[in-house]
This record gives sequence, C-alpha cells and structure tokens, in this order.
Amino acid sequence: MPVVSILFAYLLGSISSSFIAGKVASGVDIRNYGSGNAGATNTVRVLGLRLGVIVLIADIVKGILAIAFAHLATNGSAIVMALSGFAAIIGHNWPIYFSFRGGKGVATTIGVLATLSFPPALYAGLVAIALLIVTRYVSLAALVFVTLTPIFQIALHAPAPYFWVSVAVLIMTYWRHRGNIKRLAKGSEHRIFSR
Repeated sequence: MPVVSILFAYLLGSISSSFIAGKVASGVDIRNYGSGNAGATNTVRVLGLRLGVIVLIADIVKGILAIAFAHLATNGSAIVMALSGFAAIIGHNWPIYFSFRGGKGVATTIGVLATLSFPPALYAGLVAIALLIVTRYVSLAALVFVTLTPIFQIALHAPAPYFWVSVAVLIMTYWRHRGNIKRLAKGSEHRIFSR
C-alpha cells in the first residue's frame, strides 16, 4: 500500500486545475499566457480573481487528499504520508497528464505542509500572508513560507519525516522559483493583480 499511496498522490497532484479552468472558462491553455505558469497566481492574472481562488482551493485540496488517502491506506504511517505529500507536489509541478508542464506547487505545498504539520505551517503562513499583503509578491511569500515551516517544525518537535520532507519541498520550491528570485533581486518581479 505505500507504493499505491505514493502513486495515487502523484496522479492526483498531476490534475492541473489551472489548465482545466483555462480550457473550460476561455478555451485557452493557461501555460501560454501571463507568466506561463500553471498555477493560481497566473490564473488570477489571466482569468480573474474568482477562477484564481477556485484553482487555489483545488490545488490545496489535492495535497490534503493525497495525505488523507495515505493515512487511511497505511494506518497513519508518517513516512508514507510525508512521501505521498511530496509526490502530490511533484505531480503538480510535473503532471503526467499535461506533458509534465505544471506549476510551481505553492498551493499544493500549502495543503501538504498544513496537513502534516498544522501549527508550524500556520505560523509560517501568517508571516507569509503579512508579507504578501505588504509587498504583493506571491513568490516572496511562498519562499518565506517554505523557509519558515521547517524552522517552526524544529521548534515544535514535529516528526522527523515531516521535517525532512519540508526541507525537500524548500529546496524544490527555491529551484522552481529561481527566475522569480532573480527578478526579486533586480526589483522587476511581478506583483499579484498586475497583468
């Protein structure tokens, strides 16, 4: 069942809600517009706030459901739940159904980390949300969120598998946001609601 849980999580994560929203709402491939990213932020920019919020919620739920399935299938194995959550994020980033062209995994990461370690993710999320309100940089808020979550996990003694998966997610998130990091350094990063 561990392998089934991880595979299920990847396949679930591969369902691209932003791609589906673009096709259903406007008949467009969201990856060919805006930033080219198949995620909630680009959906807001290209298709509007309402669809962006729907995509955000759908992507968060993917992470939650992946871990819930792993919990049921393995009687709560921390290692399998952590790996399943990571697999869901990988699926979102590199979806098998959509030529492995996905998003950056931020919303699914929120669902995964909040489900695995709610208090650490909550505290990190509050800091990230405050930063987002002040700066309107989604990428910066996302980077702060994945950076602070493992720190809070250490402080609150989260299980080791959850911590190490958070570290892996941190590394992957920084890699996926390397272009954003360069633009942040240059002061040319796009803000939310800018087109």
